[in-house]
Amino acid sequence: MTLPALEITGLQASESRNPILNGVNLRVDTGEAVALLGRQEAELTATLRAVLGHNRARTGSVLIHGVESIGMDAYAVSHLGVAACPARPDLIAGMTCEENLLLPLPLEGVLGGGLSLTDIYELFPALRRARAAPGVNLDEAEQQMLALARVLRSGANLLLFDQICAGLPGAAARTMGRTVTALKALGYSILFTELNPDFPAEVADRSYLLVDGVSELLASALDLGSMPLPAPVLTSVTALSATSLPVVATRPLAASNAADVSGAADSAGVPMLAPAYAEAQTLIDEYIQPLP
Repeated sequence: MTLPALEITGLQASESRNPILNGVNLRVDTGEAVALLGRQEAELTATLRAVLGHNRARTGSVLIHGVESIGMDAYAVSHLGVAACPARPDLIAGMTCEENLLLPLPLEGVLGGGLSLTDIYELFPALRRARAAPGVNLDEAEQQMLALARVLRSGANLLLFDQICAGLPGAAARTMGRTVTALKALGYSILFTELNPDFPAEVADRSYLLVDGVSELLASALDLGSMPLPAPVLTSVTALSATSLPVVATRPLAASNAADVSGAADSAGVPMLAPAYAEAQTLIDEYIQPLP
């Protein structure tokens, strides 16, 4: 039996001596994307900080690939194969997009076995097109892609995204949703928080609601109507659930994630694949109607 990439049990934590997490329980299996939703941005961020070992005032259990990390510092945790994607990269003026991408990684993030430059450009065609452009000229969406691409070079296979689409317009947010699905197909495990109403929340294999520091599993999309979700999160699910999300065909998928080619293409002519969660999406479409 394969161990979960991440398993949190009874996580409690404090920030500035104030309790903020009072019982977080969640699981991310290998090759899954799991969403953590909630009202308070501080609670969502605190959960990821606790997983990364940045918050030592924590108790409970945080298993990363089966290894208990609750007593580890951030340096030790990073070598378990987990990494966080920042909202934006630190760009160096006078360097191109590619030169910024290839900057040396922090020591604690270097695990080996990360994606090659060829793989990254296959996953992010926009970065390939902008490779010779000054890094400071990248728009917000391209900067977010660059931040994620640098993390993928590290070799980490458990990725934490804290509102990765914050401030991005709808089209860019949906592109990032396709990227998340493509990363799942490549075997990455992802835990993401998101309040951007344009982010396609249906990319998650499973969702948890975090309220007053306590997490609760959303058994299905049908639970959303009775859950006290913040308006932006509820909007993201209802507005985008009517269409299944295509995934960019970056390379052959594993058998468990295989899907039939739909024959469709996005505006850039990139071929799309039908998502592996198509059956679940049909259930969502039947009961949750999109906003006008």
